[in-house]
Amino acid sequence: MSSVIREISDANIAYAATFGDKKNLGLPAVRRFAILTCMDARLDPAKFAGLSEGDAHIIRNAGGRASDDAIRSLIISYKLFGTKEWFVIHHTNCGMELFTDNIMGDLLESSLESAIMTDEGFKDVGNGTGSSEGKYIKWLTINNQVDSVIEDIHRIRTHPLVPANISIYGYIYDVRSGKLIEVPEATSIAEGA
Repeated sequence: MSSVIREISDANIAYAATFGDKKNLGLPAVRRFAILTCMDARLDPAKFAGLSEGDAHIIRNAGGRASDDAIRSLIISYKLFGTKEWFVIHHTNCGMELFTDNIMGDLLESSLESAIMTDEGFKDVGNGTGSSEGKYIKWLTINNQVDSVIEDIHRIRTHPLVPANISIYGYIYDVRSGKLIEVPEATSIAEGA
């Protein structure tokens, strides 16, 4: 058994021992909003947004991008569970800023092993074969945080299954200060569409 499995198992036993009234939480988000944000381990939406279990739906992926699957989750959050507001929150110093679609495709074509970061960028150090399938995926990398938030909100707002009455807000989380910085241009796009 790995040390990580043991640590998670021990933490879960302690958590379950004090679970208490959380067993009575309903399926809909109590505060009726959803957050789309990055999977980066430095982000804790419960802490930076003041959430408790049951308060909001949290959708996470690499970069916090409005992928088809993220939009699917937001639509389910609204249609079936009644969320009324959505937050798109990207962050500073995001790993999605460190490569392009071409770089990712090349790395995967070289091998399927983990790459390493060098002063010159990512480098494949794996052995064996890779796959050219990575060249056909749009990885939704980030060149500029503000632009990516605006792009994602535009993509969400113009999706044919997203109703006009959903309020959508754009923010960038600063990993150095813990502050949420509004992207007013993104919010105005969401309101004006």
